[in-house]
Formats: sequence, C-alpha cells, structure tokens
Amino acid sequence: MLTGVARSPSLGEVAYHEFYRDDFEPRDHYQLLWDQIRRAGQSLLADKSREAELALHTEGVTFTVYEQAGEGIERVWPFDLLPRIIPAAEWAPLEAGLKQRVRALNLFVGDLYGEQRVLKDGVIPAELVYGGKDFRREIMGISPPHGIYTHISGIDLIRDENGRCLVLEDNVRTPSGVSYMIENRRLERRTLPEFFSKYRVRRVEHYPSLLLQALRQLSPRGPGEAAIVLLTPGIYNSAYYEHTFLAREMGIELAEGQDLVVRNQIVYLKTTHGLQRVDVVYRRIDDDFLDPLVFRPDSALGVPGIVNAWRAGNVALVNAPGTGIADDKAVYPHVPDLIRYYLHEEPRLENVPTYQLTNPEHRELVLDSLERMVVKAVSESGGKGMLMGPASTPGQRAEFARAIVENPRGYIAQPVIPLSRHVCYLDGELESRHIDLRPFVIYGDEIHVVPGGLTRVALRKGSLVVNSSQGGGSKDTWVLADAESNR
Repeated sequence: MLTGVARSPSLGEVAYHEFYRDDFEPRDHYQLLWDQIRRAGQSLLADKSREAELALHTEGVTFTVYEQAGEGIERVWPFDLLPRIIPAAEWAPLEAGLKQRVRALNLFVGDLYGEQRVLKDGVIPAELVYGGKDFRREIMGISPPHGIYTHISGIDLIRDENGRCLVLEDNVRTPSGVSYMIENRRLERRTLPEFFSKYRVRRVEHYPSLLLQALRQLSPRGPGEAAIVLLTPGIYNSAYYEHTFLAREMGIELAEGQDLVVRNQIVYLKTTHGLQRVDVVYRRIDDDFLDPLVFRPDSALGVPGIVNAWRAGNVALVNAPGTGIADDKAVYPHVPDLIRYYLHEEPRLENVPTYQLTNPEHRELVLDSLERMVVKAVSESGGKGMLMGPASTPGQRAEFARAIVENPRGYIAQPVIPLSRHVCYLDGELESRHIDLRPFVIYGDEIHVVPGGLTRVALRKGSLVVNSSQGGGSKDTWVLADAESNR
C-alpha cells in the first residue's frame, strides 16, 4: 500500500546527475569525454552542433507535431551533441531486467487470450482487464506464430534521485523512436569521431537486421520464402519518417492499407506485376484501424479481412493485435506480480510507485494532493492526457479531479520523480536537462536488447516532459563494450 506523496523541493536540486558527481567532477566513465571537450573548447562544440543540425536538415530527419487545429508541422529532429554513456557493469543488469519483463508480458498476453489463468488465480483483477479499451475480445483463441505477441517493445526507464533505475512505462503496441536512435548514432560517429576514438561503444545500427531476422522467422512459408511489408497509416502520421526509414533499411515494401487485399484468407500486395503474397505484416497502425471487419468499421487505413487471415495462420502480424492491454497504464502496477506468477522470479527492475485510482484509499489521497502528483490517462501516450501537478493550474487540477471521479479506471497517479539530469550543449552553453531512456527489445528466436536505446531529453529548462511532441529532444546513448573500455 502506498502511503506517501511526492515532496516538493526543486527537482533539479534533488535529481541524480548522470555526468557529474556531487562535487561537479565528471564520473569516471565521462572523464575522457570531458578532457576532450576542455581541450577542444566550446567553439568546436558550436561548430559540431551546427554541422549536426545541418546534416539532420539536409537528410530530412524529421518528426511531425500536430497543433490543436489538427494540422501537422514537420520539424527537424532535435539532437543534443553530448552522448550519454553507460558502463558495461551498469548495462548488464538493465538488459537482464528488460528481457525478464518482456518475457513475462508476452506470457501475460498469451494467457489473457487463452486460458486466462492469471484472472482465475486472482493475480490481477478481471474487471481491470475487461475494462481496458485495449483488451480485444475479438482475438480470443488465436495463437500467433511461436506464441509471440510482443515482438517489439520499448520499455521506458528513468533513474530516481538515489540513482536507482526504474521502469516508467511499457510500450508493446507500436513502439516508436528506434529510427532516431540509429540516426543519432550515425550522426555522432560522423560529427565526433575524435570522441568515439576514446571509447569502445557497442553498436546499435544492426537493429534493422535483427528485426528483419525476427520477422522472417514468423513466415508461414518459412524464412526463405518470407515476403514482408511494413503497414503504415500514411504520410500524415507523426512517425512516418520512421516507417520509411525502417522499410528502406530492411529492404521491405512500405504499404498503406489500400495497397493490400485479402483473398481466401491470404494477404496480397498489389504490384504492377499483379498480386504478390504477403507472409508477414509489420504494422504501425493501431488495433482500432487495422481491420474494419473486426474493429472500427469506419477505418479507411486498415485491411479488410487481415485478422481472419492471421487467425487462419496465413500471415503473421507484428506486434500481434491485442498487445495493448499489456502496456495499459492500469496494468503496469501489476507487472511485478506478473513476473513472479509466470516466471517464478523476483523482478530485476522496479516500477515507479503508482496509485491505482480504482482503489478508494489511493483515489482520496491523490485527489487531496494533485499538485504533487503526475496523473496519466491509462490509454494515452506521447505525453498526452497527463497532468504534471507541480506545473499545473488550479483549473487544470479541477478538470482532472472531475475526470478521475467519473472514470477512476481511466487514470493512474504517481509521485513526481525527479528524472536524472545530463549535460547538454544548448545555445552555446553547457546546461543540465532531465532525461529518460527507451531501450528497444526484439523477441524472436531469442530476446535481443539493443545496447543503449533512445535517450530522450526535456530540452525546456526545468521540464520533466521528454516527448518530442511536447518539446523534447534526444541524445546518443553509448553502452561501453566492457568495464575497461573507458580507459
């Protein structure tokens, strides 16, 4: 039972600093980088920063922000020059914990759409699952290839003021950001080769080949015959750059719903040479819009009949429909119990303390202290549907209080965690900003965790919101190859 509420000193004062020790001396694994910066001087950093921004603009590395009027504005991807460095000894337990978590979440999804032992045994309340909008009764009884539902996951990690790494949330529907992780690395190698020469950094650029290998293994006609497409909602989607990037890197077709057709429960791609059978669909379309015959009938983005083709075993869908219930934020507090239940192990990674607002005691405590809480809508992402208590107005808190009372299942609350900080080069100065980390996990024949991930940066001073759509940026993440590689 949670009993406390968040404290309220300056978050910057209590936040753990990734780069500096308490005495503002660089941590050991940053010393070589710091020495290089001091020798080079800030004028070189300014030149390198301009070079990086020009490269991003020239190569069209962009994302789309949608304004209130619904119009999209394409912007150059915001990138900070100074890398985040993670020693091998710190990365190893994170990697083990991520593998454990993804394995348990996959078993959970399979159980929910199968025997539902987890509900019968009371590990998680049945009403919580059935009340989630991402629980899809339409796919009950479908067994995906190799029993894998969560093929691709992005697990958001933060470090609290004591330096502990915590899981902030799970993303197992259509996690995004991996293209920017790879672009950050390519840009860093080209822009700062003298920094790279001082360290042995594990690679991330092989992510597309790892993903392609996992996708091929799912083909009902075998890996050698696998025809794969990436299904995109189209050019107006905020992640369209990533869709085109991954299709190009893997050498597979990029298709919209209108490019695919289902005949006799087999999916085909329309080509100039006629219909070509498709074995695997890496879909970047939400469940609601995937198949108008099964989900939303007004969807013009999906493929009529594709779920029945999946049910018949004639095509693999990645990630599987229905996985959204596993990253429902109301399910998140129960993930440690799911790990114990399915794997008979203690969780290697802890959750952020979370208030379940269907619990009357939790709800009353949260409503009495909204100014010290982060409140999240359970089915939203990208920083949407969120109240950041310390930065909120009385009117915003009143609005969220009404919403919580009307629909307690629709929200969770967490104490404000002062995300760790890192040095950034901003407007010609070295300044500290709050960060998190999204590592990417591929579940194929085995589980692969790409060493590093997307470090997201809250570029606005004092902000804890790292989402690019809310003014955030990113930096390259270096995982060192071994404990001695920073010497």
